[in-house]
Amino acid sequence: MRFQPEPSHAHGSIAKTAVVLVNLGTPDAPTAPAVRRYLKEFLSDPRVVEIPKAAWWFILNGLILPLRSRKSAEKYAAIWSRDGSPLKVHTEKQAILLRGYLGERGHEVQVVYAMRYGNPSLPQVLDKLKADGCDRILILPAYPQYSGTTTASVYDEVFKHYARVRNVPELRLVKHYHDQESYIDALKKSVLAYWDMHGRPDKLVMSFHGVPKRTLTLGDPYHCECHKTARLLAAALQLSPEQYVVTFQSRFGKAEWLQPYTAPTLVKLAKEGVARVDVLCPGFPADCLETLEEIALEAKRDFLTAGGKEFHYIPCLNESPSWIAALAEIAEQHMIGWPTMMTPLGREEAKKDAEISRAHAASLGAAN
Repeated sequence: MRFQPEPSHAHGSIAKTAVVLVNLGTPDAPTAPAVRRYLKEFLSDPRVVEIPKAAWWFILNGLILPLRSRKSAEKYAAIWSRDGSPLKVHTEKQAILLRGYLGERGHEVQVVYAMRYGNPSLPQVLDKLKADGCDRILILPAYPQYSGTTTASVYDEVFKHYARVRNVPELRLVKHYHDQESYIDALKKSVLAYWDMHGRPDKLVMSFHGVPKRTLTLGDPYHCECHKTARLLAAALQLSPEQYVVTFQSRFGKAEWLQPYTAPTLVKLAKEGVARVDVLCPGFPADCLETLEEIALEAKRDFLTAGGKEFHYIPCLNESPSWIAALAEIAEQHMIGWPTMMTPLGREEAKKDAEISRAHAASLGAAN
């Protein structure tokens, strides 16, 4: 096996700690060529599409990419911000704020973000951390609910990358935090803040990203973890079972996916006389195409066209202070035992850095 060349080991060097916040990814631009590159990488992942490779190659390259790239590019263009892809902007802000928050809590760690597909790529980020002297790395996927189609794919890429590295850092990987108290609390505060401003709906729809139903029967815990998140959030909001519904969105292809599907459920609710729905996407910590276009635009149109009176989309957690605090708590729990604590002088410097981090995040502008 050939390993990547690397500098000679420097005895006595101080090892650094890093947290890598990993999100799904996004095209570099809302154009057909950029979307095609992104979709090809995404849909070529066997974790995402479990179809024999040879057969899928012809379907993907002969049908899906030529037909879907332009249409998807139009959807991205509808939600693209002046600062770029909303998903990328929010994820970058989260990483900046997380670094500042951990610093205020006394942890001397680097915090960076990476994308599973697209840029900045996970291998590029891991190489940069190695060059910076990071020998302890925590991988924190931006997926509260575990799925083989998402979290496991991040693991695959990490292990694949380090299979080519001679001096592998100490690694820890977060699997899930779907029932983490601080995560549920952040969702609760987000919903209540929205309701304080806009009033309450007749029905709260919690829409999670869908996956093929066969993944459930084959042992993927994603479906169960989504429902647990929903139950805990409903309890925190003191909602009765009649006041909310759990749905699954973003179905792709002809196979059966987890049900009930979001769009048909909204149409059904409208036809049954439900006047107002609020839709929340708890599985998406950052707003993206699936929330801003599929829900806030398409699903809204479907509901109102079917006779509904009011449709409200409750934004993702994004940079809310309670969510950054929850991320910090998750990171702290998984860094236990690592020597990350600062000296008293370092803590004072960290407070200044935190203010700079908040200012930097704010300077990125609004992404939606």
